[in-house]
Amino acid sequence: MKTAKLKDKGYTPLNHIYMNHYVSEYLTQQKAALDSIPVEEVSRLIEKFRQALEENSQIFVIGNGGSAANASHFITDLGKGASDKTMKRFRCLSLNDNISWITALGNDYAYEDVFVRQLMNFAKPGDLVLAMSVSGNSPNLVKAVEWAKHNNVYTVSLVGARKGRLAEISDHTIVIDSTHYGRVEDAHMGICHILCYAFMENPDELHPA
Repeated sequence: MKTAKLKDKGYTPLNHIYMNHYVSEYLTQQKAALDSIPVEEVSRLIEKFRQALEENSQIFVIGNGGSAANASHFITDLGKGASDKTMKRFRCLSLNDNISWITALGNDYAYEDVFVRQLMNFAKPGDLVLAMSVSGNSPNLVKAVEWAKHNNVYTVSLVGARKGRLAEISDHTIVIDSTHYGRVEDAHMGICHILCYAFMENPDELHPA
């Protein structure tokens, strides 16, 4: 784009060069976050989801903020896209989506109870809970995972480089080597897409026994 057109759009040559550098550097760091995804750990998680499908276990996904949006997105893809390709359908639920229930629990008990009290209604031994958190220390996620472990529910955490309490208590933890919220959340969503597309693109290899 010519300098005159850049100026017409509110850019100067200097800040245009700066933003080009910023975007390039951001993408470099995003690629590094994606490259830190541990392939073997994700493969293990795919197998765990296959077992959950085979055993008709319920899968619950939880998160806060951007991770809450990721939880809803993930369950949409797993419950619709992946389930359409398998011989059975995933029994899966995002515990972020019932705003009436969440606000009732937060108001009447505490915000740290908004997930654990839903699990008390739904979860049974052999089910699976997946928590997504950049910090790994969100009190409502930690409380839900602690309850799940005490009740023989398999626990999975996707966290950032700080790892936090979730990494200490979960049965299966996947760590992204970054503390940047946006980049870690994007990497977590990448893992969620890998999980879903593994079943969508490999239905014969992953169909339940």
